[in-house]
Amino acid sequence: MNTKEALKIAESKKLDLVNVSPNAEPPVCRIMNYGKYKYAQAKKEKESKKKQKVINVKEIRMTPNIEEHDLAVKAKNASKFLEDGDRVKVVVRFRGRELGKMDIGREVLMQFAEMTSEYSTIDKHPTVEGKNMSMFLTPKK
Repeated sequence: MNTKEALKIAESKKLDLVNVSPNAEPPVCRIMNYGKYKYAQAKKEKESKKKQKVINVKEIRMTPNIEEHDLAVKAKNASKFLEDGDRVKVVVRFRGRELGKMDIGREVLMQFAEMTSEYSTIDKHPTVEGKNMSMFLTPKK
């Protein structure tokens, strides 16, 4: 239909001519109340945002010479985070002479990953960033 004709019909019915799909060939327009259309679009967008799951990143810090029980407690907390669907960043902080013993930090991280293996998979293997060594765990699906 011609654009001028469509505009005349819309004016006679006291409605608006709305371009619903401008990328189509030819562009698709509809005669409707634009205010109601805009409201419906906003409502749909709000609904889709509600259904989206926001993934948070929780961080757990420790030292390379952490005791076994402390490591178990931190692993238990990480398991709770993973059950809730959050990613976990596990960081081993090195200070002073500990920087020479990076292999101990890697062992602690791998032991931690093994303790939480029921709930997680390793997303990013241990990497050194300055005085820290970090690893990312993601929840199992």
